[in-house]
Amino acid sequence: MFVVLAAESFLIVKGQYLVAALLSPLAIYIVVEFVKFNKEAHEELRDFVESIHYRDFSRNFDVKHAPTEMKPLRRSFNEINETFKVISKEKETQYQYLQKILELVDTGILSYKDEDGEVVWMNETLKKMLNLPYLKTIHSLSKRDEDLYTQVVSLKPGDNKIGTAHSEKKSFKVLLSATAFQTGGEKYKLIAFQNVDEALDETESKAWQKLLSVMTHEIMNSIAPISSLADTLKNRLEESMSLLNNEEGSVDDLKLGIETIKRRSEGLLKFAETYRNLNKITTLNLKKVYVRDLFENLYTLMEPTLERKNIELDIILKDTALQLEADTSLVEQVLINLLINAIDAVRDKEEGRIVLSGYVSSDKKTIIKVSDNGSGMSPEVLDKIFVPFFSTKKSGSGIGLSLCKQIMMLHHGNIHAQSIESQGTSFILQF
Repeated sequence: MFVVLAAESFLIVKGQYLVAALLSPLAIYIVVEFVKFNKEAHEELRDFVESIHYRDFSRNFDVKHAPTEMKPLRRSFNEINETFKVISKEKETQYQYLQKILELVDTGILSYKDEDGEVVWMNETLKKMLNLPYLKTIHSLSKRDEDLYTQVVSLKPGDNKIGTAHSEKKSFKVLLSATAFQTGGEKYKLIAFQNVDEALDETESKAWQKLLSVMTHEIMNSIAPISSLADTLKNRLEESMSLLNNEEGSVDDLKLGIETIKRRSEGLLKFAETYRNLNKITTLNLKKVYVRDLFENLYTLMEPTLERKNIELDIILKDTALQLEADTSLVEQVLINLLINAIDAVRDKEEGRIVLSGYVSSDKKTIIKVSDNGSGMSPEVLDKIFVPFFSTKKSGSGIGLSLCKQIMMLHHGNIHAQSIESQGTSFILQF
């Protein structure tokens, strides 16, 4: 175009108008083609920018049938698109990997915007842990669990603390960890929820076992000689009765005192021996057992007591094929203990009622539940019932529920209680 227009200008200057007129159609054609080329290039560029804007990296620009002058441009567009496609694929792969990893871990994870609390993401583990199918904002959590919500929003980035979560009328301990990050001008908060209830229970149980081991050892070592000495003194006293003056009854008092020392010493020895049982159960004889068989054996065993005390026992088992892997004798021991406690709890009720039920929970765990409509317990008592030595009964040793908890932990399960004063109590065994 430059050469033709320069030639035509030269001809006009030289007065060669006829020749210049003959070159005019060629000049016009070249200018039109130039404008057309620029228009096509602009359209190609617009299409390319549009594909980038909508992340349509699958778009292919035809190089083979393109005009010669357009081929380099289209080839460059295709190369850029291919590069973006590879980058996008790598990012998608990384995202999928991250998603799968976060779904596999047993730690609940929640991310929300710091400004308005909008929940950006929460993994399946957290949904199951808190029994929450969805959270629109972090503030929605307050309607489900006010205590946990307060603990979460007050957690500062970098902090860790033990909190309490409530789900399905039970509470459990969670380790809360927080961090913060910023992207796209938005600030986000990331909270990790780790259920540490079982770990804390196991640590607490081991601590109690060590304490009990030391205490029973020391008690038995200290009391056994006293019991033996009291027995010896009693025998010596009986042998010397004919030689002693018992006019004022002093010898009888002495004999009574020695017998009391001997009796209480033997009681303490028996008490210590009883608590040693907490440490004796270490292995399980596991086998598959139908829950219906467990319930049937319990009913046969407890029926006379229930009829004598006019207490109604309801058994609810919708799935008669429900099974669990357990040491039958130990699990029966746990259930008998719970039923005896329930019978004691409803003794003052006109219509005492106990419900024994079995079902599968939402997280696919086998649940056995023992409920009663008895006197219930205060929150203070409920918090201590699994502590060894603690008992609300005058004749109780405080060993029963401690032993139940140890047996359930050996089964890699758990036991917890729900209770409302004057309404009743439920013990839930989770296998």
